[in-house]
Amino acid sequence: MNVLKLLILLILVAAIASELGLRWCLGFGNPLLYVADDSIGYRLAPNQRTRRLGNRITVNQFSLRGPEITAEPAPETRRILLLGDSIANGGWWTDDANTISAQLQERLETSEQPVEVLNASANSWGPRNQWEYVRKFGIFGAAEVVLLLNTDDLFSRPPTSVVVGRDRSYPNKRPPLAWVELMSRFLPPAEIPELAEIEQQDGDVIQKNLEAIGQLCDALQAQNVEVLVLLTPLKRELGEPGPRPYEQKARERLANYLKERSVHYVDVLFTLNGLDNPGTLYRDTIHFNASGNHILTELLRLRLHKTL
Repeated sequence: MNVLKLLILLILVAAIASELGLRWCLGFGNPLLYVADDSIGYRLAPNQRTRRLGNRITVNQFSLRGPEITAEPAPETRRILLLGDSIANGGWWTDDANTISAQLQERLETSEQPVEVLNASANSWGPRNQWEYVRKFGIFGAAEVVLLLNTDDLFSRPPTSVVVGRDRSYPNKRPPLAWVELMSRFLPPAEIPELAEIEQQDGDVIQKNLEAIGQLCDALQAQNVEVLVLLTPLKRELGEPGPRPYEQKARERLANYLKERSVHYVDVLFTLNGLDNPGTLYRDTIHFNASGNHILTELLRLRLHKTL
């Protein structure tokens, strides 16, 4: 009997210790939460802080990644708004201080010119999500807006909230245990039939995303706000044979569309192909590692330095 009690005690101690370890060391049990939004589809829940694998993740009152801000900048401060998806956001694998927005702010700021770089982004946001975010929240007095896209964004679906609370990547509440969240990562993803229906009804998805980009650029240019669009490639687009034919066509449509509107445009594929072993700048098939973020930040710094 004493052996049985000891065994039960050991199991309880191990369970508690592993739960605490998952929470304190890995950050499980406290994921970033999302909220459904009628126009944007979804966005990061405001006012939250968490850690993932030691990386600090902060979301402010406007669902921007980063610290709290005022609705308008101080008179002497130059604001830049970065719009994007998970590349701009940085995700759980990037500490607040290492996001592209934080690094860009650090490199642009001088003793004579305070700079704030705001980060409006979320996983899998496309141009239509980004445009709706700006329509709802505005640009917070930014003098420049950077739209950071990747090739897949040109094919992104329209804003929808059906993933919130149903797709494990978009939780809207915390799990009861860290172990519950960890085990969910090994289960098959939940099927969401509505997503397939939305995509089937979307028609020329590239054109609709281009129109959202055009509406965004037109609205900003009407306010005399500088706009810069960067397009990053998927890892498999590097080198030869390069982008697939349908991707190349989409890239050309974007370039022509922006040229007609006199919008500054940078195709990062050309820059990366001029480097040695550009594939080493990626952490997976689409997202950049710290070195890749450094390259993107430097491209942005060089483009924005003149206007500052």
